[in-house]
Amino acid sequence: MAPAAPFRSMATIARKSLKIGMIPADGIGREVLPGARAAIEALGTSIPKTEFIHLLAGFEHFQKTGTALPNETLEVLKNECDCALFGAVSSPSRKVTGYSSPIVALRKKMDLYANIRPVSSVGSFPHRTSNQAVDLVVVRENTECLYIKEETQSVGEKGTETRATRLITEYASRRIGEMAFKIALTRPRKHVTIIHKSNVLSITDGLFRETVRGVPAQPGMSGRYDSVTIAEQLVDSAVYRFFGQVTPNSIFDVMVAPNLYGDIISDAAAALVGSLGLVPSINAGDSFIMGEPVHGSAPDIAGQDIANPMAAIRSAALMLRQLGYGDGAGRIEKAVDGVIREGRYLTPDLGGKSHTSEVVGEIVKRI
Repeated sequence: MAPAAPFRSMATIARKSLKIGMIPADGIGREVLPGARAAIEALGTSIPKTEFIHLLAGFEHFQKTGTALPNETLEVLKNECDCALFGAVSSPSRKVTGYSSPIVALRKKMDLYANIRPVSSVGSFPHRTSNQAVDLVVVRENTECLYIKEETQSVGEKGTETRATRLITEYASRRIGEMAFKIALTRPRKHVTIIHKSNVLSITDGLFRETVRGVPAQPGMSGRYDSVTIAEQLVDSAVYRFFGQVTPNSIFDVMVAPNLYGDIISDAAAALVGSLGLVPSINAGDSFIMGEPVHGSAPDIAGQDIANPMAAIRSAALMLRQLGYGDGAGRIEKAVDGVIREGRYLTPDLGGKSHTSEVVGEIVKRI
């Protein structure tokens, strides 16, 4: 599920305690994050003494207070927490004056520039689009592209006109490329595929493509990535190949992409393994990590105790692994995989009838 070893320098920091910011935010985020906490607590003394700090954010908080991401939440994360877990956010598809997604803002303000999303198959479910083995990692640039949210609206000869600014910089492209290559070194295939659309967006995607390809040739690399194979794929072709006749593993290993493409292809890849409820992620910077399940707030099932907690629990394991607690992370991952393989405790998204609390209970028991 995860890179085999920590790829970040902070993984070696010794800690007597571990303070984890907990940001459930909206919808099922409030139901799955307690499961992640329970899994971490089940590790006992194999990790430093943990302290969980409840923090506020989200669209529902915005509706109550006019603020989606309180300054207090940011200050506590920056000054008191070693890491964090984020639940899910409800971002309306219509324009809401004054509202901006708190998860997008968190990534920028905490400089969590890499969203790392491992996608791997364990069992077979009714909704899986492929019964072939899947094991890949999407490395998504987290701070730029269309997600800088600079849009304008005006009236022209053809009526209302809207425009969005897309930002791609050499700096951001290089550091996300470096992250992708570091992850590739921890994996057996050591293969990086650059996802782009530079046949159309030759300047912005062209810069991303060329910068990532140039990572191994940077000064000071001295052959560090000679064992890594570099490939590239147009984003639409990449999604097609997920669902084609060829096993995805024979094409993709580590996929590195600008923000928008990374968001799309990781959600598409989730269909290969059966559910967004299985896919974890971490938002990683140079000095902070925040785990986050890939799924959204799922308002249609919120409050029913049927949300799949596995993505949140796996996100907690990913977070711990990158902090250097690989044994504990492995225990959590083994427990989740065991529950999936056995198939007795599965939520409805995987074709089961179990409640969130029942799945959490079974995973904790196995830990």
